[in-house]
This record gives sequence, C-alpha cells and structure tokens, in this order.
Amino acid sequence: MTIRVLIADDQQLVRTGFQMILDAQPDMEVVAAVADGAEAVAEARRLRPDVCLLDIRMPKLDGLEVTRLLAGPGVENPLRVVIVTTFDLDEYVYGALRSGATGFLLKDSGPTLLIEAVRAAAAGDALVSPSVTVRLLQHVAQPRRALAPVNDPLTGRELDVVRLIARGRTNQEVAAELFVSLSTVKTHLGSIFAKLGVRNRVEIAAWAWESGVVS
Repeated sequence: MTIRVLIADDQQLVRTGFQMILDAQPDMEVVAAVADGAEAVAEARRLRPDVCLLDIRMPKLDGLEVTRLLAGPGVENPLRVVIVTTFDLDEYVYGALRSGATGFLLKDSGPTLLIEAVRAAAAGDALVSPSVTVRLLQHVAQPRRALAPVNDPLTGRELDVVRLIARGRTNQEVAAELFVSLSTVKTHLGSIFAKLGVRNRVEIAAWAWESGVVS
C-alpha cells in the first residue's frame, strides 16, 4: 500500500527536499507540494492524502488554522496531520496539537525521522520527537491550569503508559519498557483515550504534562 502525502511549506527548498526524501521510499508518494495554507486545505480536501505535513508559518492560512480545518474537533473524517517546525515555535506547535495534529517533529530532525513520522501517522500512530515533547510540554504546561477531573481514574499501569507516551515513546518502546505485549499496550491506549476524552497520543502527552503526571 502506497502512503499518499501532501507537503505544505512556504519554503521551496524545504518542499523539494521533503519530496525527494519521501518519493524515494518504495511505499510513499507525494501527491501535492504547496506553498500556502489555503492551497493546502483545498488540495487536501480534493486529494484526501493519507498524511499531511504542515509548516506553521505560511501565507494566507497558517498551519494552526489549516490543522483545525482538516483535523480539528467536529471535522468529519479528519485527515492525519503532522506538524514540521523549528524549535522556536513551541507555542504554535502546542496550539496545533490542540487543533488535531497527530504528531510533530523538527525540520532538522533528518530523513529517517521524517520517514518514520509519515509511516506512523499513516498507521494511525504518532511519532513525536522525544526532545521536543519534553522541552515543549514542560514549557507550555507552566503554570499548570486547572483540569477537569477524570470521571474514571486511570489505573496504575495506564499511568505508566501515559508517562512513557508523554516522553515520546512509540508503542513498541512502551511494550519493551513495561515488559508487556504490543496488543496490551494498544488495549491500554484505547482505555486511556476513552477515560481522558482525547483523540490521539499527542493529546495524552499534553494532558500528562499539564496535570503533573510527568514533570
């Protein structure tokens, strides 16, 4: 199965570089590479790519608004969005995660992480750069705001999973660190999604940092 990808970035060098990397993969195809947010929304809705790679700062519509329109709350059949940004845009990335993005990575993360992020998003998972997770969410979670109580508290093992997710671990890494099977991790994640009322792993990470589950 070929993963169809849309790239949106106002820098032609970035678009070209990402497209060369992804098109070189046997299981990927870049179906659109656009320079502004309005075109990103139009092409994404027309082509329905498996993964949208979005920059934050773009003409016409920024990455936050594009994410809300393609993957935000209330969007029917939301697309999978991965934010690709520079580290000095922490607060904007956090806004994108709240708008429905399933993951994010740094522009200088390198080809391997870019490819892994696309594959993870296409599979319904999320790859979050661990260093970004820790530094970003530590920053934006201070001071912590009051959170709505969880009606059905997380179990001890579910909290273990949450802590590892908040530090950017993949499902496979969580399974290895907790000495459980991959299917067990997925079962825990399903329960965590339901109890916290979140839609993806990144929202789990945000909740963990805001609530003080990790520090």
